[in-house]
Amino acid sequence: MKAADEPFLMVVEDVFVRNRGRVVLACGRIERGRVRTGDEVEIVGLAGGPVTRIAGIDRCRPHAGEVIAGTHAGLLLPGSATGAIERGQVLATPGSIGAHAVFAADIAVLPEHQGGAEVLTGDGLHFHVGAGAVRGIVVLPDGVEVLRPSHLAAVTVRLERPVALETGWTFAFRHHGRAAGSGAVTRLLS
Repeated sequence: MKAADEPFLMVVEDVFVRNRGRVVLACGRIERGRVRTGDEVEIVGLAGGPVTRIAGIDRCRPHAGEVIAGTHAGLLLPGSATGAIERGQVLATPGSIGAHAVFAADIAVLPEHQGGAEVLTGDGLHFHVGAGAVRGIVVLPDGVEVLRPSHLAAVTVRLERPVALETGWTFAFRHHGRAAGSGAVTRLLS
């Protein structure tokens, strides 16, 4: 499948409201696929949002009719998207990606001299996925009481709010306000 034939996906990095709330500009990097003015996109993750149409594409001031993967762009959405879109969500081809609050992951805790700290089942961590951050609880595998710095484990993560996720996506996490490690999604559970 060619990149242009893949479902469209953009992680929202910034949101600006223009023209007294009549237009919303969602900015980010096009991760895959292509989008054109007039295409429908779905707002996925965190609070979620409606399916809406692209009113225009802004690429460093010159307006474009379409953008493809690897491009940074601003997508102009109708004012009805005001309040429905925020940093950390994704814009995607409707139905191509889902929001999930529970997933399995392989994580690696940083060494102690780089900020790694012991992680216990039930510890509240801040997970950074794409441009968003959400608090979650980690559940260690049976028989593992503590995950020490410089160690790896297969864990389950339960987030407070669902985020757009796919198997293989990477994330970082913070513990006690410090960078503590990273991981990759191995299985989506809900």
